[in-house]
Amino acid sequence: MNKSICCIGAGYVGGPTMVVIAAKCPDYKITVVDINQERINAWNSDNLPIYEPGLDEIVKQVRGKNLFFSTDIPSAVREADIIFISVNTPTKTFGEGAGKASDLQYLEKTARSIVEYAESDKIVVEKSTLPVKTAEALNAVLNSNDKNLRFDVVSNPEFLAEGTAVQDLLNPDRVLVGSYETESGIRARQTVIDIYKNWVPAERIVASNVWSSELTKLVANAFLAQRISSINSISALCEKTGADITELSRAIGMDTRIGSKFLNASIGFGGSCFKKDILNLVYICDSLGLPEVARYWESVVDMNDYQTKRFVQRMIANMFNTLAGKRITLFGFAFKADTGDTRESQAIAVARHLIEEKAQVVITDPKALENAKQDLKEFASSIIFEEDPYKAAEGSDAVAVMTEWKLYRTLDYKKIYKTMRKPAFVFDGRNILQGKELQETGFHYFGIGRIS
Repeated sequence: MNKSICCIGAGYVGGPTMVVIAAKCPDYKITVVDINQERINAWNSDNLPIYEPGLDEIVKQVRGKNLFFSTDIPSAVREADIIFISVNTPTKTFGEGAGKASDLQYLEKTARSIVEYAESDKIVVEKSTLPVKTAEALNAVLNSNDKNLRFDVVSNPEFLAEGTAVQDLLNPDRVLVGSYETESGIRARQTVIDIYKNWVPAERIVASNVWSSELTKLVANAFLAQRISSINSISALCEKTGADITELSRAIGMDTRIGSKFLNASIGFGGSCFKKDILNLVYICDSLGLPEVARYWESVVDMNDYQTKRFVQRMIANMFNTLAGKRITLFGFAFKADTGDTRESQAIAVARHLIEEKAQVVITDPKALENAKQDLKEFASSIIFEEDPYKAAEGSDAVAVMTEWKLYRTLDYKKIYKTMRKPAFVFDGRNILQGKELQETGFHYFGIGRIS
């Protein structure tokens, strides 16, 4: 092995990314480090800390061979030629920019740790989602050392979708690598590109300056979220006019200038990236004296919040203007299918709103129940958690589909209908069920932007 890579941060991005690099680059020794001992223990066990289809199999192939998980950050930093930073960059909850700007304290602490432990020159790769110009601050911290060490900062943003992260890594639409346009910066950029060239076609690897790379990540997520909010805004119009949002989405998606992805109406987008990145973009625009641009992008988040509120309001309106004492079962709590991640899940807001309406809430999800318990721990006495969806639905007045798990498409809804209180309601927040069949069974069915 002639190259050593260290990744600081063993979360949703760092873990899977390094697993795939290890599988595709057997000549590299890769060490993933984290201060969280429990998380590292999980990576070294048969019960990984995150769920991603196909991840278990690849981990078993490379762990202990050229992939290692550890809490020994000093040793990993000293040994590495290339250091990927994949730490959390949440939205600030305090001070200037609270609620919009990224909280970069963990990034800065990581940079200072690298300076403390390093004994040779390093390439430092930004993998976390960061506001544009972060490389400038990172470069200042790293290269203010008194060890005469050189650190070249490279931006390599992730474009992973939870639930398909492994496939996104194995067959990416593009890999973006940005650097300073200096001689050493370009060399460092090429070193990172050479890693990906082991399995990614050259035409899918995009080299850019570091600022373009940082901003591309934020804007890509903003554009995707904007499409969801746009189609969701039209779903409200469809319900008023009798149009069917699924038919509109299909016809609009056939326009090659638009395309079909991210045009599925729903209760709204969730996850750790979209809202955070848009609000970060809003903060940057406000900071640079672009209030009109900031308000435009802020409206995307506002529309997302409106869609979630509208979903609950529709439940209230169709269940005789009261949910008090009624049992409402949420099918799914993860923000999307094929993941246990509940960060910014719309189900959190829906559950809280239902509890405010004095409803009895039941939550079922195949992978996210433990996270759901943490998200709603202050309401523990008002919520029932049940892994079996059939048991969860028993005695319920309504079922609300929150997550598009395939499981919920194939349930026996005739069986479910028999065990529910009548009239029985289904509110399909993901438009994954056959409305007409449910209506024929006896359900009062309500989809998003359609009447059947």
